[in-house]
Amino acid sequence: MKLGQPCKYIMITLLLFTMTIPLYPSKGNAEVNYGPKYEMRAAWIATVQNIDMRAGMNKEAYKVWVEETIDFLKGKNFNTIIYQVKPTSDAFYPSELEPWSKYITGREQGSDPGYDPLAIMVEESHKRGIEVHAWVNPYRVTMPNEGLETLAENNVANLHPEWVVRYGTQYYLNPGIPEVQDHLIATVEELVTNYDIEAVHMDDYFYPYRIAGQEFPDQETFAQYGSEFHNIEDWRRNNVNELVADINNSIKDIKNWVQFGISPFGVWRNIADDPTGSNTQAGQTNYDDLYADTRQWIKDGSIDYITPQIYWSRGLAVADYTILLDWWSNEVEEYAWNHPVNLYIGTADYKVGDNFDQNWYDPYELPGQILDNRQNKNALGQMHFSLRQIIKNNLGYADILSNEIYTTPALVPATSWNGNKLPKKPKTVKANKAKDSIKLTIDNKKHSDARKYVIYRFEGNKEGDYKNPANIVDVIYASNGVTTFVDSTIKKGKVYTYGVTSISNTGVESKDAKTVRVVK
Repeated sequence: MKLGQPCKYIMITLLLFTMTIPLYPSKGNAEVNYGPKYEMRAAWIATVQNIDMRAGMNKEAYKVWVEETIDFLKGKNFNTIIYQVKPTSDAFYPSELEPWSKYITGREQGSDPGYDPLAIMVEESHKRGIEVHAWVNPYRVTMPNEGLETLAENNVANLHPEWVVRYGTQYYLNPGIPEVQDHLIATVEELVTNYDIEAVHMDDYFYPYRIAGQEFPDQETFAQYGSEFHNIEDWRRNNVNELVADINNSIKDIKNWVQFGISPFGVWRNIADDPTGSNTQAGQTNYDDLYADTRQWIKDGSIDYITPQIYWSRGLAVADYTILLDWWSNEVEEYAWNHPVNLYIGTADYKVGDNFDQNWYDPYELPGQILDNRQNKNALGQMHFSLRQIIKNNLGYADILSNEIYTTPALVPATSWNGNKLPKKPKTVKANKAKDSIKLTIDNKKHSDARKYVIYRFEGNKEGDYKNPANIVDVIYASNGVTTFVDSTIKKGKVYTYGVTSISNTGVESKDAKTVRVVK
């Protein structure tokens, strides 16, 4: 039966209703009877050293792997992936600035796989309503014990050897050289211009982790460029601050709604070094060792979200999860002067059932941390490291997440400071009932400001609670003009009312919705 064809078994009644969705979703939004409607639930997919993705797949095998991976995560009610597309000075996409990554083909760097891994990942993720954050590592040129001879001829380290320094057993781009910063900004601009990603994501690798007895070899660079600074440490922090701010500005100049997020090491400074630091005794810190002044980024509004890697258990003396959660929560509350910064927490899935700290042998340690995040008034979700641990499911912790924590879908928290305009509700929603499914057709040709649609479903001929995420059937990306959705989870003999809202590029949900009632 074609859409819109009259049928004596179906009565379709269009209804209008008004529901109020806050422009800024409330923080700490866990409800009494159901989980949060807005919550970041992301999985890091690490490609460096093929942690989460095997090398050597042809296009067909890679596409199957992507489909199975995204289906797996969607089935567990995740809503975002953090896909590592620049693990070193390389790329998981055809680039004019970086060579092909060896972690795709398993062959030497620069080997063309014959397809575009990032394009496939974005397409298949969006088909399933999953956001893609492109994860890049800015300064790292090689992994440990790899020589420059392993790099492709067009690697920036070979084209500009004067930009490269060796520290320990690895090579890095020198953060203090202005041309290095220009190159890194250009790689991000290329990425944002060519791909429909939701965010650019960096992790904790800025200046490398300190090696005892070795000084990072940039003294000559400091002498050349650091005359305005009294010491090399402040100059290094400024180098990173400038890169972060300039990348954010470049992203927003191209697509003002694309987010810039960073997941730093879990400790800014210990309280012994700064009275405003956390009550921890971390061996290294962002500020003093990695020269990553996370507080300054929050103050400047040069990031949209921050995801501290709080990779310790609750009760660990030197770095207690609870202490650090409260500390980071205070940071985004006290220092986000420029614009709000969404706080997510990086979770140590890799430690479950495999760590010296016996707390990690409790399968409820990590789920309990997520419940603590929900009770916190500023934490808006979490990112899990990494995919293979979720699949491995040590001690059954991932089953606990599915069965007790992520029991309903959740929408990705909005970044309305990048654009707070309310999208219009869909213009028209029609339904067509088949034997075992209902097909919704959303016509929004005249209102193209929707990036996604949220499909709500209620049993009966009345709309129900739109704040309850249990009523969300799916989140789908908008197509040009007409978008379709097939609900194959209906029950025989039931009457359903569907409500469809629009989601803007910045995650803001429309105030109004269009509904359709399907009655047999």
